[in-house]
Amino acid sequence: QVQLVESGGGLVQPGGSLRLSCAVSGSIFSIYSMGWYRQAPGKQREWVAAVVSGDSTTYRDSVKGRFTISRDNAKNTVYLQMNSLKPEDTAVYYCNVAGYSRTWQPQDFWGQGTQVTVSS
Repeated sequence: QVQLVESGGGLVQPGGSLRLSCAVSGSIFSIYSMGWYRQAPGKQREWVAAVVSGDSTTYRDSVKGRFTISRDNAKNTVYLQMNSLKPEDTAVYYCNVAGYSRTWQPQDFWGQGTQVTVSS
C-alpha cells in the first residue's frame, strides 16, 4: 500500500522560509511525476511545482524564483524549499505522486496535507 507522509509545515513571517518533505512508502511500479499542490481556504486546489522523469522541474509562475522542488530517490522523498514566503502562499500543501502500475494503469497518490501559514 502506497503512503505519502508530509512534514515541515508551520507558521512563518512574511519573507521567511520553510522546507516541506514528503516521504513515499510502498511500491509504485513506475513514477513519472512527484509534485506539490496547495489549497487555500475557499479556493480550489492548485498545482505548485513538479519534478518529472529525468529530474526536470516546473513551477507555477507565482512561485518561480522563490520555491525549489527536489527529490532524493534513495530516500523516496520529495522536498519543497520555500523562500521569501508571502501571505498569499498560505494554504494546505499536498504532496502528489503520479505513476503507473505493473499493468500500466495510471495511478495517483496524495498525502494528507500540511498547513503553511504566512503571517506577521
